[in-house]
Amino acid sequence: MAEVDEDLEALRAKRLAELQAQYGAGGQGTGEQKKQEEAQKRQDDMKNSILSQILEQDARARLNSIALVKPDKAKMVENILIQMAQTGQINSKLGEDQLISLLERVTQQTQKKTTVKFERRRRLSDDDSD
Repeated sequence: MAEVDEDLEALRAKRLAELQAQYGAGGQGTGEQKKQEEAQKRQDDMKNSILSQILEQDARARLNSIALVKPDKAKMVENILIQMAQTGQINSKLGEDQLISLLERVTQQTQKKTTVKFERRRRLSDDDSD
């Protein structure tokens, strides 16, 4: 029975060492990770503050709805709006109509144009000299 306990303890120690190596030596990296999370949270709070200052409630709701469906597009529009606010291009709060026109411009600029080309295969027996 003592052998089984020793083996079990050895397995536990080995597994603990593997987990510590995998996750950064037992929590030493968590301090840095917390700092990154706090910095990200501060950045998000600042972004939300700026957006609430430059967008009316209905426009903000529309942007949040878009973020649910197309998060990359919503992030792009948010960054454009923040940049416009920082450079002084936005003087008053934007309404839903103005946000829609901005969204249409972004869509036109980022829209991929696809073309389909059909090539017909020619058969050797397709002679007109029948």
